Amino acid sequence: MSLSTWVVACADGLESLLAQEVSTIGATVVKQEPSAVWVDADLKTAYRLCLWSRLASRVYKPLFKIQSDTPEDLYHEAKQYPWQDIFSLDKTFAVRAVATKGVVAHTQYMALKLKDAIVDHFRQQTGQRPSVDTQASDINIHVLIQPSSITVSLDMSGESLHRRGYRRMIGDAPLKETLAAAILMQAGWPHQKFEALVDPMCGSGTFLTEAALMFGDVAPGLMRDYFGFLAWEGHQQSVWQTCWQEAKERQRVALDKTWPHLYGYDADPEALKAATKNIQAAGLSRFIQLGVRELAFLEPKPVAMGLLVTNPPYGERLGEDDTAIYLYKALGRLAKERFGHWQAAVLAAKIEHVDALGFEHLHTQKLRNGDLNIFVRHGQIQSVPRPTPYHFREVENSQIPPEADGFANRLRKNIQHTLKQAEREHVVCYRVYDADLPEFNIAIDIYGDCLHVQEYAPPKTIDPEKAATRFKLALQVIRQVFGLHRDKVFIKVRAPQKGQQQYEKQNQRNKLNEVQEGDARLLLNLTDYLDTGLFLDHRPIRLKMAQQVAGKRFLNLFAYTCTASVHAALGGAEETVSVDLSNTYLNWGKRNFALNGIAEHYHRFIAADVMTWLNDCRERFDVIFIDPPTFSNSKKMHDVFDIQRDHVELLTLAMRLLNTDGICYFSTNFRRFELDEVAMQYLVFKEISPETIGFDFKRNAKIHRCWQVSLRP
Repeated sequence: MSLSTWVVACADGLESLLAQEVSTIGATVVKQEPSAVWVDADLKTAYRLCLWSRLASRVYKPLFKIQSDTPEDLYHEAKQYPWQDIFSLDKTFAVRAVATKGVVAHTQYMALKLKDAIVDHFRQQTGQRPSVDTQASDINIHVLIQPSSITVSLDMSGESLHRRGYRRMIGDAPLKETLAAAILMQAGWPHQKFEALVDPMCGSGTFLTEAALMFGDVAPGLMRDYFGFLAWEGHQQSVWQTCWQEAKERQRVALDKTWPHLYGYDADPEALKAATKNIQAAGLSRFIQLGVRELAFLEPKPVAMGLLVTNPPYGERLGEDDTAIYLYKALGRLAKERFGHWQAAVLAAKIEHVDALGFEHLHTQKLRNGDLNIFVRHGQIQSVPRPTPYHFREVENSQIPPEADGFANRLRKNIQHTLKQAEREHVVCYRVYDADLPEFNIAIDIYGDCLHVQEYAPPKTIDPEKAATRFKLALQVIRQVFGLHRDKVFIKVRAPQKGQQQYEKQNQRNKLNEVQEGDARLLLNLTDYLDTGLFLDHRPIRLKMAQQVAGKRFLNLFAYTCTASVHAALGGAEETVSVDLSNTYLNWGKRNFALNGIAEHYHRFIAADVMTWLNDCRERFDVIFIDPPTFSNSKKMHDVFDIQRDHVELLTLAMRLLNTDGICYFSTNFRRFELDEVAMQYLVFKEISPETIGFDFKRNAKIHRCWQVSLRP
């Protein structure tokens, strides 16, 4: 069988990998150019390229080339070409023209001129013309416009080879099958001895299906019922049938061998439906396990070597770029915690997103998925332990001013005591000092390896200049005793907030730090707001509720940054609803959810005045958490909120939404608060304040009060 030249097209960036693949199929590589590999091969090998290539988008048979780029010259040359040797009059045809990068050309007009030339040739030769079908043509002619030349080819594939024939349902912005196969190949699949493959955000199942086809030695073209060469006059059915039967036999042999475990998960049930249908259509259901599961609940597999591969719902494809980077952070952290020493291949639309994975020494490649630029990071995952309390080291030979000796000694004592408790309870964020000494009227909170120092506003009787000097001295001692550089110490002044001051930024750095609390990862802003985004005193109640919400509906009122909702979701809550007036804080909450690998399918964020929303709500909940401000005033509210005045109405409205056997937790930081139980005799109140005060707030047990509230039987 004689050799001919063929052009095998592919997506940008896959040329070298495609050259390797076509060589294994039997073709001889002649040259590579952007998005294409030129090969010499006989007809049988050309058929095999269409049938077996997992990376090629199309296979072209060049017909003729002209050294011109004008439509008129193309028409003249094409009209003389013997088109009856390519297809017969009873076949439909279509023409598609493309121009290489940098070439300015009217591709539609060029395609039209070639179509006219073909029609005029047939009319001149036979007196009849073939029909054009732009939707489902028998024959497809391809025009490539380059600087000073035009190449006309027969499209042997007919339609793009990424259309394998198994896709029954399409998810959001699906990954092309050819690109999925390329990423798997680059990760070493299936030749490395992987015992398992996991796609934690599998969508419609493209990676899983392609991986199974590759391991099962299933030709990706076996499920197609159409190729462009089937209507070609040069087609040899017997040769094609031989190729087809060879592929069927290879599939039969491979399906009987021992398979690795293939797992696919997604938080979206609709995505899993699509994956199920596609995998069934490919005949691979018995090799792939699917399940609805949040990324947060991804479980490690008991194998030493596996491949973690996924195409997360990155922001640019789904319009959620604000939270996408935190989803990648979650994926990277969970991979390092649960899949250490596995191989990974992760896609992203932005380099910042793959950087957020936190993988070290992994290779990054830029590719194209349709019209989108994408980045793929792949290599080995390095295992990391969970965060532990940071051990501070005092500056050697530190010079503590005599007037601050007492303060320094108190800090040393508190550090030693709280660190032991923190290690015992696996706490990395806690309060280490809270105005223990009246002359040093500050609060010091530890967030990992950072300090958040708040100066309580001094009484009006204290000279401001003297107070400033004292605070400067305190900061000097703090930096020495904790052994921290200035960039690790964040300073605030705490004073009563009025009106819009509650939500105003103090700075504009927009830098978020990430910390661990229980099973949750939470975002802090240590610079821009008076509060950091995490109320440390409520840590015990958040952890308590997380143990009680499995399978239940959870309502979080005055949700702030939704930290309690995150804990509830991680605790297995069926649904969470977070209500807060501030969109800023709710968006912060969404980022907290993404940071923990929790999708928003079962979790709602409602920007509303809580009192108004409660009046309108008709839903029911099993657990309700209420942590209102002492006072709040905003243009978005119908009225000023005052906890002492309004708590009866607030609790009355909230308890109306509680299921009969449900529990409500009500907390306030207002030290002069008096609960009006008489006005709410249909409710049962149990004060649980002592058990909601953590080890770090025992010195200041009045930090908050908390009640467990239920409906009276």
